[in-house]
Amino acid sequence: MILGIETSCDETAAALVTADGEIVTTVVASQDELHARFGGVVPEVASRRHLELIVPVIEEALGEAEIDAVAVTSHPGLIGALLVGVSAAKALAWARRLPLVPVNHLHGHVASLYLRPLDLEPPFTCLLASGGHTMLVDVQERGGFRVLGTTLDDAAGEAFDKGARLLGLGYPGGKEIDALAKQGDPAAYDFPVARVPGLDFSFSGLKTALLYKVRDLPAAELEARKADLAASYQHAIVRALVERIEATGAERVAVVGGVAANSELRAALPGAALAPLPLCTDNAAMIASAARYAEPVPYPDYLSLDARPTA
Repeated sequence: MILGIETSCDETAAALVTADGEIVTTVVASQDELHARFGGVVPEVASRRHLELIVPVIEEALGEAEIDAVAVTSHPGLIGALLVGVSAAKALAWARRLPLVPVNHLHGHVASLYLRPLDLEPPFTCLLASGGHTMLVDVQERGGFRVLGTTLDDAAGEAFDKGARLLGLGYPGGKEIDALAKQGDPAAYDFPVARVPGLDFSFSGLKTALLYKVRDLPAAELEARKADLAASYQHAIVRALVERIEATGAERVAVVGGVAANSELRAALPGAALAPLPLCTDNAAMIASAARYAEPVPYPDYLSLDARPTA
């Protein structure tokens, strides 16, 4: 039994996962309402909230269970937030004389596909699209992956959040745009999709195009066309992601990360293996899942383990 801990951004999460990938418990404490007033995550606010939540979240997930190892996101992410999770994991593992498994957050997203009942077996090509990362990876075995392409500027999730801010919508932006887009016409505006070399992505030009369109519309017309703008903007993001997947020529495709919850993206890839909705956004079950295929650090060697913000 593995206890996973995740605090890389603004979700405080803990979960118990068995060696064969069954989720026993999963607890996620979201900070969406806390950051909504700012239109995005404020790192210092997130770190302080993690400090308040980490113990009760772990206690709720752990209960009276006996565990064999502790896993924790050690990178990448907001450094203050990561340090809360890493410190808690080290303390718990040391107190129980257990091994500790540091996990790459991105590997965790891919490992959400290895949990039951999906339990996807490699090889496959995976789109990992979240608020902080957008990349295509080649997965040949469960212990890792090879990056085929990544974003040159904004991540897809970041583009959703910034677009929602430009349209005066709430936070998190991806969910708000997805909901509003259902009322609009995705063909109303022809937003550009960046054509960059290879399998990389770029969303900064798309974001700028929306900014100019919002500035050019009179206030009354902007309000009337907001749903069309949201639908067209979302369609451009989804088109960019799908075109890159198709460019790989892969027969087996999977999609993970927060953007994998987008309804238009899921509809556009009917043959893909999609992470279950509860496992798209940050959670600790995926971290415990990744730990099953990573090398544990024995007690007490992990006391010098540190978090880092980059992959």
